[in-house]
Amino acid sequence: MGLPGPRLTDGLRSLITRLQPGGFILFNRNLESPAQIFELIAELHSLCAQRPVITIDQEGGRVSRLKAVGEEPPSGLELGRSGNPEWCHRHGVCTGQLLQALGFNLNLAPVVDYTLNEQADNSLRGRCYGQNPEQVIRLAGAFLEGMQSEGILGTAKHFPGYTHCEIDPHGELPRLTRSQEEIRREELTAFRAFVPRAECFMIGHGHFTAWHESPHPASLSRPIVTDLLKKELGYRGVIMTDDLEMGAIANRYGAAEATRLALEAGEELLLFCHNPACAEIALDQIQSMSEEITAPALESVARFKAKLPCPPACFDAAHFRQINEQIRILREEVRGELTTEDTGSTEGAWGKGRGAFHF
Repeated sequence: MGLPGPRLTDGLRSLITRLQPGGFILFNRNLESPAQIFELIAELHSLCAQRPVITIDQEGGRVSRLKAVGEEPPSGLELGRSGNPEWCHRHGVCTGQLLQALGFNLNLAPVVDYTLNEQADNSLRGRCYGQNPEQVIRLAGAFLEGMQSEGILGTAKHFPGYTHCEIDPHGELPRLTRSQEEIRREELTAFRAFVPRAECFMIGHGHFTAWHESPHPASLSRPIVTDLLKKELGYRGVIMTDDLEMGAIANRYGAAEATRLALEAGEELLLFCHNPACAEIALDQIQSMSEEITAPALESVARFKAKLPCPPACFDAAHFRQINEQIRILREEVRGELTTEDTGSTEGAWGKGRGAFHF
């Protein structure tokens, strides 16, 4: 569940204690200072009987929530254009250290979609590591390994791929008309490489006509979540929806119906990023469902939570400043080279392929 502000009210504390959500996602509205973030996360832990998932979108570039209190890391686009897997690995290490220092345990990154058009209004602008699956596997993979080396778990998103979306699912449900053969050959090439490595997969909200003739989001689709990702690709980690309050979902489904359909599809973590009341509605729906559906999901979440790192005992401001400085240095190195080589525009060269990094 999401939270409305940087501090908990008595009413919100009571709601959390009663609902016992599986975790929390933080946004800019929750971030005032590093110490405040650490204290908020510590309080969330104290209200939960089981260790909660504490997550955020810390990708790099424009989707770097923590730039509200620190440095902005280079974006996937910039790192993709650099073609340098060592920089991607450093970015992952710095991101893992930053999140660990504040008490987070899961990052909603990396983006595993590849981009064909940086001008498309499909939510991916500036976020992708490459223009083809091979670039994404090499560079996003290096980022993931760096982050995991610091104990932070990663999320491959947005399965089965937003590459060919023409509209932003934050506003409405995108329709993708590519065939299953095309998707298996192209978009799924990148996701396949992350199946044995990413602890979490996030399902996007696109309507893929190859699986559903009538409008139906991938995030609520059993043929895509269970049959394709779990059975065909053999994914065994936890599976999460994208935000179920996005327009692609909220314009068509209420919170209860979205919850039911997501669990029936095979997902185990459901994101309601904005309105805490949606979490209460979701819990009521979950409690009304059969154990045949809920028990496997609970078992999957329990296995996932066993991997979560312990939060630090106290906030180390000096350590936080050191990490921030490393992020600044990396960003300036990346952007400095791109400026020198005149690849800073959207028409610039991609993926020079230098450096050895195996993923």
